Amino acid sequence: RLNASDIHIEPGKGRESTIIRMRVDGVCREVTRIPASHVRAVVARIKILARLDIAERRKPQDGKITLKLHGKPIELRVATLPTVNGESAVLRILSAGEALPIERLNLAESTEKEIVRLISHPHGMFLAVGPTGSGKTTTLHAILGHINTPERKIWTAEDPVEITQRGLQQVQVEPRIGLDFAVALRSFLRADPDVILIGEMRDRETAHIGIESSLTGHLVFSTLHTNSAPETIVRLLDLGLDPLNFSDALLGVLAQRLVRTLCSHCKEYYTPTEDEIDQLVKAYGPDLFTESGINRAECQLCRPVGCDKCGGTGYKGRTGIHELLVATNPMKQRIAKRADVPEIRALAIQEG
Repeated sequence: RLNASDIHIEPGKGRESTIIRMRVDGVCREVTRIPASHVRAVVARIKILARLDIAERRKPQDGKITLKLHGKPIELRVATLPTVNGESAVLRILSAGEALPIERLNLAESTEKEIVRLISHPHGMFLAVGPTGSGKTTTLHAILGHINTPERKIWTAEDPVEITQRGLQQVQVEPRIGLDFAVALRSFLRADPDVILIGEMRDRETAHIGIESSLTGHLVFSTLHTNSAPETIVRLLDLGLDPLNFSDALLGVLAQRLVRTLCSHCKEYYTPTEDEIDQLVKAYGPDLFTESGINRAECQLCRPVGCDKCGGTGYKGRTGIHELLVATNPMKQRIAKRADVPEIRALAIQEG
């Protein structure tokens, strides 16, 4: 009901009760408490289901639980850690879902058109970047859904496979047995691919093979944990990639965040003060604020209130905000010359 992404079991001090919190829309929320006398049994039961060593309470352990809820398969990634108050457990909820249409990603019209143009190329590299949990995988699967046709062979290597689509050959990487992203990617190249998705570029080897794949006639998609599109380019060059090959392969970088949306049942319209509008202009950028089309004299904003539908928070659900860096010829020249972040950002803003 809450659409939580994580469940946190946090033991209290001494005889204090254990707090159960859930992460909903990116924010932790307390949902219930367990008596201190019960918490060891609860954690032990979770460890049994996840096939962990219940006798080992001194070391962190990782595992997973597969179950069905209302007929729907759900996987729980379990992490246990020893704390001064006892064992703490975190369960990440991975519910197998369907890919969203690209039209539902809340992309600006111009950004959506540009992405569709970029992914129509037969080869090259397109990156989705942002912090953990910012919707990168959802975005890339929406893009794959847009180009998923019987004429294309699409391979994906993911950790974990959260979204499944017909027509895709999806591989779950298992580092414990030596099946990492680099190994999977090398295998894909022997499997007649047209399109390849690498779940994450974690090291130089994976990034290097990805670029080589895009230069040899494949369309490659991947993700990276960076804060902005310009920083992504510098991060990859710092891994030791060849600037000429990278600039030649790159199609574009989409950086994104997820922001909470106001509850549609209780949000309240109000007229902002001049100070609030000034803050908005400063955050957006004075030079670019005119593009927003907001009339200062008639500006109306909304604020959270809180109701039963949203658990009293005033927020319900999240949506994406994006910035797209397109690898134009001038941009490729800057990348080949190893330009720094401010220079790349200035050119990207200049080009729109």
